[in-house]
Amino acid sequence: MDTLESLQRKMNSAGDLESVVKTMKAMAASNIKQYDMAGAALGDYYKTVKLGIAAYFKQENSKAILFPPVKTKEKIVGAIVFGSDQGLVGQFNDVLSNFAVAFLRANSKKIEVWSVGERVRDRLLDAGFLSSNLYSVPNSVSGITALVGQILVDVDSGREERNINEFYIFHNCPNQGAGYVPVSQRLLPLDQQWKQNLETIQWPTDKLPEVVGEMDRTLFALINSYLFVSLYKASSESLASENASRLEAMQRAEKNIDELLEALNAKYHRLRQGTIDEELFDVVAGFEAMKKEKK
Repeated sequence: MDTLESLQRKMNSAGDLESVVKTMKAMAASNIKQYDMAGAALGDYYKTVKLGIAAYFKQENSKAILFPPVKTKEKIVGAIVFGSDQGLVGQFNDVLSNFAVAFLRANSKKIEVWSVGERVRDRLLDAGFLSSNLYSVPNSVSGITALVGQILVDVDSGREERNINEFYIFHNCPNQGAGYVPVSQRLLPLDQQWKQNLETIQWPTDKLPEVVGEMDRTLFALINSYLFVSLYKASSESLASENASRLEAMQRAEKNIDELLEALNAKYHRLRQGTIDEELFDVVAGFEAMKKEKK
């Protein structure tokens, strides 16, 4: 049975836990902002890069394909999956891994999986997909650049040494309303289909674009930027989604703690009032007994 002392201890512990939850909630909100700002800045740059590539294709004698599929009898698909290794993110890795596994199982080609994060790697392994490459999840915006650089190096070696024909990116993306949704993007090859999609982009002014300098070198620089920004954008959106999931978890925890504190407070006051009433009854009973003795 609860006593006033035990209820007070429970209330103090709940209050301390609420302080921790509020701190983590504030940190998650702050992290979301910095990743959203990075994503917003990338959005304009990403659009500019695609416009530059589209301008290249509008020039005469341009090459249709820069990175054609690797010619090999057995087609190999590379899947780059951005997960999370942090706690309090709910079903973040489960939702993403289920989404990626559904795509990979529907693909009859040979699959090579690269995982960003140990937890999503373990879930993919449980589904029967062994990760050949494992990367650490960045802890801040500054850590994304190094991760993307390493992935690009491995992409080059994967195409040359292991004949990987296609690369797909899987990650969680912040939802406009709340939470996140899993999405995918084909990173490579940059083939005729990719070229045709870029050619549909409308030039923003009436003046025709003109490529300055060596056309092949210009395109190569733009392609490098395109691949870099595609991976950087995926990583930043994944980290923003991770913190959005943590923020939702902290909001639910804060609500539960508030309800618990309200219930404990009510119970504490009832018990305290009952204790006071008992003491008053004892005083009254003692007073009545003393009156009887005097008579």
